[in-house]
Formats: sequence, structure tokens, C-alpha cells
Amino acid sequence: MSDSAVKISGRIKKTLFWTGGVFGALVLLMVILYLFTPVGKMVFKGIQTGLIFHPEAYSGALFPSDYEQPMLDRINLPPGFRIEIFADNIENARSLAISDQGTIFVGTRTEDKVYALLDKDGDYKAEETIIVAEGLNMPNGVAFKDGALYIAEVSRVLRFDAIDDRLENLPEPVVIFDDFPEETHHGWKFIAFGPDGKLYIPVGAPCNVCDRGDPFASITRMNPDGTDFEIFARGVRNTVGFDWHPVTGQLWFTDNGRDWMGDDKPPDELNRAQKPGLHFGFPYCHGKSIPDPKYGDKDCVLYQGPEIELGPHVAALGMRFYTGEMFPENYKNNVFIAEHGSWNRTVPIGYRIALVTLEENHAVKYEVFADGWRHEGETWGRPVDILVLPDGSLLVSDDRAGSVYRISYLQP
Repeated sequence: MSDSAVKISGRIKKTLFWTGGVFGALVLLMVILYLFTPVGKMVFKGIQTGLIFHPEAYSGALFPSDYEQPMLDRINLPPGFRIEIFADNIENARSLAISDQGTIFVGTRTEDKVYALLDKDGDYKAEETIIVAEGLNMPNGVAFKDGALYIAEVSRVLRFDAIDDRLENLPEPVVIFDDFPEETHHGWKFIAFGPDGKLYIPVGAPCNVCDRGDPFASITRMNPDGTDFEIFARGVRNTVGFDWHPVTGQLWFTDNGRDWMGDDKPPDELNRAQKPGLHFGFPYCHGKSIPDPKYGDKDCVLYQGPEIELGPHVAALGMRFYTGEMFPENYKNNVFIAEHGSWNRTVPIGYRIALVTLEENHAVKYEVFADGWRHEGETWGRPVDILVLPDGSLLVSDDRAGSVYRISYLQP
């Protein structure tokens, strides 16, 4: 063999050696990521299910919007309704709360801030945005009671007293509770005060599906000063929205179904807690009667099933009973739900506002009220939370477009 042939052969062997080494290192890295990180597990599942070859399924949920402003002309509403921008440039706008003086507070998840929106002239457009707090850990949850703003981080709850009178000179917060788990997977929290005066706070499951025991996968409650902490409901995978029926006073809440059981199951849920102490099935059962592939060795009749099954992977988040007077009578005491939109379904769904109709305190109908945040295969917005204003209109937050919208009704 000539010297040149020997050199070429050596180069080929060296190239194959290094190529094999790099490939082996990548495989080892993927194994490590899969074993030790949630992101690694998602990538592996994406390869395993083929989802990774459908970027349209998740790009709208996981990557920032390319649109400079909300595309409200794409929103479809029933006749007589209209949607307008109440506030924009609110990065990652999430949970909503209103003070006695009409200040709108907005929590965030991927940002570290909580905002106050001021509509000083009453034209239903916020003229001023104030950063109430920053440097916080996923401050998704906001609630208002007795002049104070409550903010929920991953592991603690803060209270800002006399907040409306001190927006220009913000008070130091009082830490009323700091003993929640520190896991960030489903660790962000929606919070609200119930008719019993207690603050209700969920603790999501720190996983896609697992059984970690209390206080995970639960809804807890406590007094406004953080005392008398207790678990109100169990078996709740990840609720990011709840409200109390205006007549019965019972708690209703959304719950996000687990991932990786296919495009069409399990469903998301709208649940009703008639009393404390109920178990809503997670991780053993999903929807009304779907046993979990790993944990489903128990009879689903042992658990409280949902009032109604919602779309699979729609990511049902904020919900409110409609208690206003502006909308037609058929909306009264029915439920609006913000469906954030799927992130791992081959054909994405959600990205809309749903309406659930009740009869005799039971959910009987589930339909689309407003859609268009995903248009012709492109996602420009993702609804998160809903708030009924005193005049009967709705506010809707959108963490992808960084906006808060107002939906009102005019006689068609």
C-alpha cells in the first residue's frame, strides 16, 4: 500500500473514531438529560412519539410571539360582542385581580414581576402601568382582600397592605406563609379568596404523573394571616383557575390532564368540590374513568369525577362564573374558561375562551365562546385568566401577546 493510501486510511479511521465518539457522547448526554431533567424527558418523548417532527404543534406554545401587536381582527365572538385592548406591553400577563378602587393587578410566571394597571379616566383602557413587585419567584398568583394585595410565589405568599394608597410609595411586603414546596414544575400558583374568607392556594404535582403525597396535587387553604393551613382537596394535578358558584358557594376549578397518553386523552377537567376532603383521582384516574397506565390499579369510582370533560390538552387555566349584568341573560352564572392551548398535541387545540353552561348546579354544555388566538396554523396569543369587571365586561390576560383585553357586549 502506498504512503498516500496509508495516510487516507488513517484519516478515515480517525474521522470514524471521532464521529463515533461524538455520537456516543450525544447519546450519553441525552440519557443523562432524560434521567435527570424534565426537559430531557420531554425531548425523549417528542422523539418517541414523533411530535418533534411536528414543530407546528409546539412552536406556538413554547416560543415567543413574532407579532408586534395583538391581532384582534382575528378573534371570533358571538354577535354583539367586541374585544379591545385594555393594556399592552405587559410581559407574560397571567393571573388577574381587582382592588376595591378598580386597580387591576397582573401576575406573571416567566417574569419576576407583578403589575398594577390604572384606568384613571374610566374609559376601560389602562393609562398607567406600575411595577408593584419584582425579583420574585414565579409570582403568578394575585388576590385582593381588605385593602391588601396578596402575591403567591412558588414557596411563599406575600401581603402588601393598603396597596391602593401606596402604589407610588410601595410598602414592604409581609410574608404570611413560606412553607410550600420549592419545586418549580407546576409550582406556580393561582390564588383566590373564598366566601369563607380563607385564601385558597393549589400545590401542583411536581411532574407529569407521580405520587409524591401531601401537599402535592392538592388545593390548600389558610386564613388571611397564614394561620390554620389545611388541605381542602386532593388528587388535583395542576389547577390554575377556580371560582365559587355565586348561588351555592361551592368551589369549581379547572385541572390540566397529564401528558403523553396520546393526542385525544386524557381530557382536561372542570371539577366541583361540594365539600372539603374530596379526592379527584390524580394520579390514579383521569377524566371520568381513564385509569393511568402506571398508577391506575384503583377503581375510578372511588374518586370524584369531573363535572364535565374539556378538550384533551387544551390547557384549561383561568375560569370565572359570569356574575355581571352586561351580557345576555343566558350567560348568567355560567362559566368562562381560558384555554391556554396545547403544547404537545400533533394537531394543536385550545387558544380560546370556552363557555360551560350549567343547569341545576351541574355542567351540561361545553362550547367555544371566542377563538382566533391561533389562526391558520400560527399562534399569536394564549389566553390565561378571566376577570369580571363591575360593569359586567370581561378582562382576559394573554401571556404570549403580553396584553390584557376587554370583552364587552353591545346590542347586535
